Order: sequence, then C-alpha cells, then structure tokens
Amino acid sequence: MKKLFKNIKIGVMRASEAKKIFKVAKKNNFAIPAINCCTFDTINSVLEASKKINSPIIIQFSYTGSSFFLGNGIDIKENIKKSILGATIAAKYVHKVSKFYKIPVILHTDHCHKEILPWLDGLILEDKKFFKKNKISLFTSHMIDLSKENIKKNISICSKYLQKMKKIDSMLEIELGCTGGEEDGIDNTKIEKKHLYTTPKDVEYAYKKLIKISNLFTIAASFGNVHGVYYKNNITLKPTILSESQKYISKKYNLKKKPIDFVFHGGSGSKKNIIKKAISYGVIKINMDTDIQWNLWKGILNFYKKNKNYLKNQLGNKKDKKTPNKKYYDPRNWIRKSQICAIKKIEKIFKKLNAINLLNKNY
Repeated sequence: MKKLFKNIKIGVMRASEAKKIFKVAKKNNFAIPAINCCTFDTINSVLEASKKINSPIIIQFSYTGSSFFLGNGIDIKENIKKSILGATIAAKYVHKVSKFYKIPVILHTDHCHKEILPWLDGLILEDKKFFKKNKISLFTSHMIDLSKENIKKNISICSKYLQKMKKIDSMLEIELGCTGGEEDGIDNTKIEKKHLYTTPKDVEYAYKKLIKISNLFTIAASFGNVHGVYYKNNITLKPTILSESQKYISKKYNLKKKPIDFVFHGGSGSKKNIIKKAISYGVIKINMDTDIQWNLWKGILNFYKKNKNYLKNQLGNKKDKKTPNKKYYDPRNWIRKSQICAIKKIEKIFKKLNAINLLNKNY
C-alpha cells in the first residue's frame, strides 16, 4: 500500500498528475468537488475548506467569472480580452497561494462554447508561456462545450485542441449532450429533454477519436443534468447512461472496467444516492456552483439579521447613540462570515462525495 500523493506535488497539478488521482478515485469510489470561483474571497474559501478536509480540490473559472475578477470598470472594451486577463491573473494567484495551503489543486476553466473559443485560444497561449518558464501549464485543464453541435463537429474541434494541450501536459474536458438550466449566460432552460441525455455510442465515438491523440481528457456525458437547483419533478437523472457507456466501451475495446473519467455537471441539489451511483459508474469530478453561491450569500444574510441594529448608521445604535458601528460594517467581518458559511458547505460536499482526508489515506 502507498500514499496516493507521495509523488504528486502540492499546489497546482499537471494533467498527468490529476489523471493519477482520477484513477484512484474510480477504484475507491470518490469524486473531487469542482467549485466555480469569481472572486479571490471565493478562492480563499475553497482552499481553506480543502485544507481542513485534507483533500485535493478543483478550482474552476467561467468566462464571465473570469471577467468579473478584473472589475466592471476596467478600461478594456473587448470581453474576450477581459476574460483572458481575469482568468490569467486568478490562475497565477492560485499558483502562488495554494502551496501555503499544502494541498493539490486542479485548476480548470468551465464551459467554453463555440462563440467564445477565442477565450480558450488566449488562455492556451498563456499556458504555453507559463509552461516554457515553469515546466507546468498555467491551467491543469480546460473545458470545451460544443454539445449543441453534431457529434462529429464537436469531436473534430475538440481533437484539434487536445493536440495542442497534450504538448504542455494539460487536460481537456468535453461535453456530450446538453446540461439544462442556465449557467454563465448560457440558457438551456427551454431545451428539449431528449438533448439532456447522451448515448453510449456517442461516448464511444468521442473516446475512439480522442484516445488516438492522448488519454488526457474527461467526458461530461449528460444524463439529465441541470445547472442550479430546481423543483425535483422537473428533473429525471439517469446515471445508468454512464454505466452503459462504460460497459459498451470496455467490451468493444477489451479494456478494464470503467475506462472513462466522467464529469457530473449540475451537482448542486442532487440527492446523495444519485451522486453515489454516479461515482460508482466512473464520475471523478462533480461540479458544485449554485450551492456555494447560495451559502456565500447566506453567510452575509445571517450576519445582517443578527446585527441589523448596528448596520443602519455609521454612528449610534439602540445601546448607545454615540458608539461607532464600524466593526459591524467592516468588510473583513461580513465577508469573513460569508466565507465561513461557504467553507462549512464545501466540507459537507467533500463528505457527500466520499473525498475526506485523502492526503492521509493509503491506496
């Protein structure tokens, strides 16, 4: 028996190192949570929670989230350039600070659809520059979401990007079948339900084309997934699609069980039994965004409810009209309460995904 992370460095990982974690995850039925971040406060919360649980984490940035890092007032008119710069600055911050938390981090970008592929092009250029200087890519992995395209066009474009990315030890996440709901400006709330479910044949087609280039890829295969939290009767998750896909590919190519590293989009609000089944079918990464957004807000809301008598004026409250209220509206106080609430939720997510204390376990 040996420790999983004996030969894996602390801080941001290479794709080949992340693949080692995914291999052990499938064998031992756990998944790594992936948290979308759009502020440095959120990044710090995610890293702190990971340190407390003593397990690796996936930090990911979306297109608009990357732009938000810079602030809306910055004088850059092109949204693509703003998002490239924002993601680059945030990624370099994670590289610097994650080492002090002493945990492995997979750094990822989320849902790059066809219209914003220039964003990914710009980030891959930053990856190459960073790799040349540091022998590691800026990002561990990137996601391309061409799920609205036909399967051949989807995989053709993804293959070209995988060719580039494998040279710098970076990983590609692709999507097959659409994820419902609304996320980062992509509105699939009215999409036909049949598009929310992929097929084993489509998964096999993607595998067949991509494995010829590299094994540094993961597949977000849709099985009814929806971004956000919705009324339960509106969603029918069918994780058996993942199991059927694994068996189909394994039999066709004479491979070991569960050859595919699957990604579960829209994990927020999902029941524990569904998550458990999905993990048993080869899911190694589960995206959690909406639940974290809610808890970041909930921490501030609870702080306000508790201290609202001190938050109406800078000076004076029910106890004393002459006492300053600065300690209550100081952002270091209410932002910290927001972080703490999110950290507690992330800890629960780790437990839900069976990813507790992985750094100390033997495999």
